[in-house]
Amino acid sequence: MDRQSRGRNPSPGELERGRFSDGHTDFTVRASSIDAPDSFQVSADGNPADIVLIVSGINSGRLHATWGSGWRSFAPDWKVWVEDAAFKVFYKGVTIGDRRQGKVRFCDG
Repeated sequence: MDRQSRGRNPSPGELERGRFSDGHTDFTVRASSIDAPDSFQVSADGNPADIVLIVSGINSGRLHATWGSGWRSFAPDWKVWVEDAAFKVFYKGVTIGDRRQGKVRFCDG
């Protein structure tokens, strides 16, 4: 962290890690803080109030996913894809295209 960012609230743009899309909805991934964030949130279509997913426990390794009320009923395979894409964006800080551009691997154990 540089001297200028200490002791102030970061702007939403500073917390943004990147974006991804499923071909229908555009998702934005934001970290909980600039330095050592313990969680990130995924919002839909540029609306930070439309929370799709919050993943907490990143620093402790005790990950917990909480789905927004409008998103809980979506298909399990779609939710796995969203989690995977969000983690990639969070850790790599990149914007990725829609899900039809490649296969997503999933390991259950």
